[in-house]
This record gives sequence, C-alpha cells and structure tokens, in this order.
Amino acid sequence: MAPPGVSRRTLAFDLAGRCGGSVRPVWHHDSEPSLAPGLGRFLHLTQGFEVRRADGSLLCTLVDDVTLLDGLDPRAPAVPGWFRILTDDGRLLRLIAAQCDPGSHLPVVLDPVAELWGAETREHGRFLRLDDPAGATIALAAPLSGERERPCEVITPPLAGGHRAALAELLGPARELGFSVPTEAAVHLHLDGGPFRAPHALANVVRLFAHHREPLRALLATNPACRRLAPLPEQLVAAVAGTPAVDDLRSAAADGGLTKFYDVNLTQLLTDTPVRDTVEVRILPGMLDEGEIVDRAALIELLLERCLDPEPIPAGADLLDLAAEALAGRP
Repeated sequence: MAPPGVSRRTLAFDLAGRCGGSVRPVWHHDSEPSLAPGLGRFLHLTQGFEVRRADGSLLCTLVDDVTLLDGLDPRAPAVPGWFRILTDDGRLLRLIAAQCDPGSHLPVVLDPVAELWGAETREHGRFLRLDDPAGATIALAAPLSGERERPCEVITPPLAGGHRAALAELLGPARELGFSVPTEAAVHLHLDGGPFRAPHALANVVRLFAHHREPLRALLATNPACRRLAPLPEQLVAAVAGTPAVDDLRSAAADGGLTKFYDVNLTQLLTDTPVRDTVEVRILPGMLDEGEIVDRAALIELLLERCLDPEPIPAGADLLDLAAEALAGRP
C-alpha cells in the first residue's frame, strides 16, 4: 500500500529509473460488487504499469487489488489521470481492453470502441457512458476515486533462480518510498504446475491443504484479514479418500464449484487449456521483506515436493516432518 500522495505509478517510474528501463500502462482485469438492481457484479479495467529493463525484459507489473480497503478514504476524490472502465460482459471487457489505451485520458478513452459501434459516448455527471445504437449500455468510464491508486499488487515474471535478489530489487525501492503491508494482504506463490498434473500428486496437494489446513495456516502465519480464501470443496476432498483418476478429480472439482479463490488455486491443473500452468498457493501472509518471502516459499516448495511422492500424505502427519522427508529425498 502506497502512502497518501504516492501511487503504483510512482513505484513503476522509480523502478524503471533505477534500471534504465521503461514503463508501459496496461489494463488490469477484475470485478467488483454492483449497486445496480439485478446485477451481481461489474467487470472492470483499471490502470496498471508494466516495468521493463533497458534490454526489454520484464521486471514486474504493478496493478490494483480490490481486496485492499483498510486505510483508504472512500470519499477521497479521484486524482487527475486515474480512471476505470466498467461493463457487465466478459467478452465486452476483453474487446474494450484490446481497443482502448490504458495510457489515454478519461474524456476520450472509450472513443475507439464507440467507433466500432458507430456510436458516441455521453456524459452522465462524472461518468462517460457508451450505448449501442439500440440503447443497450456497452461500457461506462469513470474517475478512479477513493484512493484506489494507492493499492499495488507486485507481479513478478517467472523466476527460475536468484529469488531473494529479484524480490529485493522490487521491494527495497517500495520500502524507501514508504509503501507498507496492507491489512488484508497476502503473497501468492505460483509454482510450475506440470509435475502436479499426475493424479497421485494432485490428490496429495488436496490432502495437504485440506487435512492440514489449520496447521499449515498457523505455520505460515496466514493473515486472518485476507479475503478470497476458503477450504477446498468437500466434494474434492472426498474424492482423494482413495486413488482417484484425473477425471474423478475434475468431476469432483466441478461438483464443488471450484474457483481460484481457495487456499490453493488448483483450477489450472484441472483443465487441458490452462491460462498459466501453475499451482498457486494463496495463504502466505503479506510481506515486504524478501527474506521472509523466500523462507516461507522454500517451506512450501518442500511440502509440495513431498506431494510428488506416490505415497499418500497421511492426515495426522507433522508438516515439518513432511518437509524433512522431501529435503532428504533431494539428490
């Protein structure tokens, strides 16, 4: 969380300046509850920033996180240059993101989409509204108020090594600028999903996060204020009582309504067309110290290595013993 008067844009330009790189505005896709009757949620695009090194390689991407609320003033007016786009259809959202420039300005940001429909945007107070020729609303554009420029999720590219140094390069400048760990924060750790597509490995991951949920959260110091976490669906947990096949696990996940918003995100392992082929651990606490992040990530890595063993993880096992087993089995 940036201090008042500072934003994720500030951090983006600071990081780029330190490495002689560049900043490119990008869209961040997310959703939020809707106040409109009969509409459960709005899909929205907010402004993020991609930071690249001088050689063009990706350093990080900085985006909003709608779960971060504590400490923000919801009545604060929008800072000039910050806005969002809202719609109610995922296909429209992706079309708008492809056509509209996140580095544009609010009065004209919807113009490329308006041209596709042969329509014009209209002002409604602080909002811009784009309707199709039949009068159906395509999108709204509005100032980004409530200090929403301050939350900053830091997304790294895949890191194959040098993790501590790579994180220090990002988090050191953030600390210098006065960024802090938000009340609701979490660190999300993605690991290569390929090895966990084997049925025995995937079943063991379910056993680890289901049968050891509370000890695991205590060991990692999971943030109780973190949102969008939940125990894995009962149907999926029940399916790993035996030796399930992949189709059994997929069916159980579908019956349980599995989404990404659980203690561990397994959705990419249960499809043949993953967006990113990873297993995502979501219960690490928010941290701004690279050493703390790497230490906890190393423990998670060992526990997941143990999941690759064909032997089922027993319900009453000690977590540190499981990690030691994995460490002992390394070449």
